[in-house]
Amino acid sequence: MHETLPRGIRRPRLARSTTSGFGAGARPGAGIGAGFDSGIRTGPGAGIDPVTGSGTTTGSGTTTGSDSGSGIASSPAEGSSEPAAPGRQRAGRRPGRPWMRVIRRLLLAALACVLAALLGFGVLLGLTPSVADAQRRVTAQAAEHGAVALTGALSSRFVGALIATEDSRFYSHHGIDPLGAVRGLSQPLFGGTDRGGASLDQQLVKILYTGGRRDTSDQIEQTALAVKLDARYSKDEILRMYLETVYFGHGYYGIVAAAAGYFGRTQDALSWAQASLLAGLIQAPSAYDPYEHLTAARTRQSHVLDRLVATGRLTRAQATQVAADPLNLR
Repeated sequence: MHETLPRGIRRPRLARSTTSGFGAGARPGAGIGAGFDSGIRTGPGAGIDPVTGSGTTTGSGTTTGSDSGSGIASSPAEGSSEPAAPGRQRAGRRPGRPWMRVIRRLLLAALACVLAALLGFGVLLGLTPSVADAQRRVTAQAAEHGAVALTGALSSRFVGALIATEDSRFYSHHGIDPLGAVRGLSQPLFGGTDRGGASLDQQLVKILYTGGRRDTSDQIEQTALAVKLDARYSKDEILRMYLETVYFGHGYYGIVAAAAGYFGRTQDALSWAQASLLAGLIQAPSAYDPYEHLTAARTRQSHVLDRLVATGRLTRAQATQVAADPLNLR
């Protein structure tokens, strides 16, 4: 028998029922109002009063809340997946950057190499002899080779040509020129003939302490002694000791003997042409002997003049003029 409503009263729309949010098949997203879900069936026989819309007692004795003023939000379609809770992060580690790890490892390896090199060099400094006797060794060698002691001011032209060619950073480094060493090592790899790279400090150490030998162990010792030499003596003292002992060929040791032997002049009276020729002889006195191999000596002189231009001591026009000047060999 159907219930008959008084005239003017419409039957309220029944709320869509859902299953409990705690059981299987629960519809996610149902609006929450006043702390309870409205119109939820929690047991058999539960339903909505068609007149008042209030909850009815379930078969298990549980009463649902009223939907009146409960703020029920529309629920999504059945079967949709449960959305993530607000503020909840997806589990798992952030993807890394492999190239950053590679760079970090390379930097750590480089740092370890530098620290190991510094430690090893410190040990080497302790094992190598003192250079306090350098000046005494210079005097002994000068006496042995009949070299004339260097007195007075140095030849600015010869010193300029020597430093530009052999050690352009002589006044700024501390016994070792890292850039020069790299240049000396790379020249043979690229077909270069100039095997320079040793600083003037290292060349002097080679003359005084290792007898000119070039073995790997000797070169390592020379490196340590060059640092000691630079720490103990001024640049001018190192330069003077070098110019008193370096060999120019034909039995001429020291700049005084070389200037007098080749040109009949004092070292401070050398012309640019003469000074640049002598500076080129130091690398290989026999190969660049101006009496036996004048063409090779002139070619080497051109290299010295190029270095003087590169270091700003001469202009290109001046260097061209110097190359054409006579040598006036004896």
